[in-house]
Amino acid sequence: MYNFRTLLAGELQRMLKYHILTASVLVAFFWIGALHLLETGDISYFFSLIVFFDVVSMSIVMVGVTIFFEKQEGVLQSIFVSPISKDEFIFAKTTGNLLQNLITILIVYFYTLLFQNININLAGLLGAILLIGLFHSLVGFLIIYYCRDFTELLVNMAAYFLIFTIPIILEFMGVLGTLATNLLYLLPTKASAVLMEGVIGQAQTRELMLSVFYLIIGSLILGYFVRRKFKIFAARESGV
Repeated sequence: MYNFRTLLAGELQRMLKYHILTASVLVAFFWIGALHLLETGDISYFFSLIVFFDVVSMSIVMVGVTIFFEKQEGVLQSIFVSPISKDEFIFAKTTGNLLQNLITILIVYFYTLLFQNININLAGLLGAILLIGLFHSLVGFLIIYYCRDFTELLVNMAAYFLIFTIPIILEFMGVLGTLATNLLYLLPTKASAVLMEGVIGQAQTRELMLSVFYLIIGSLILGYFVRRKFKIFAARESGV
């Protein structure tokens, strides 16, 4: 536990050093600007869309950003001679990523409370951010394992986002048939979208429970592969 606290503190310091937290605040103000321009009453639905897009995309890319900076500083090399486990390293980095997700969304949320009309379940919102952020942080780990540079990370992240998000958009537009709509439940982005619908009270209980179960089991499976491949990745990147 001591190692984890030390690693998490170091993670937060690096997020400040690399201006990742600054970027999170700037993104929050970008979303606030977008919401401010909406000429509508209740913005709960639009807020849920913002949370969905932000947490899915930023969870992936921020893991990659911090690991690339750490690689330049030789952090991965130190893992082999430090009294820390790969589990502590992965857990600390994932926790730091979840914190930056929470910072961005909570800034936007408090703005909506003060200046907009919004009706959401705050406990549900926090739970959704943690589940969606955890799953996609682990996706970020697996993506970066196969990336040689930062450009490739961005390309792969964008590919993941487009491949798994376009079907959700098509469903929203009503252009998918019943079979295709049912197959969407195989996608993690569909489970994430259902969680956000639950936050604003628009998801059926059965769908919501299945989506929670999907993301929990999916995170456990992803976590297994992230742990299994981490040592190989760290050795390759550090030249060991």
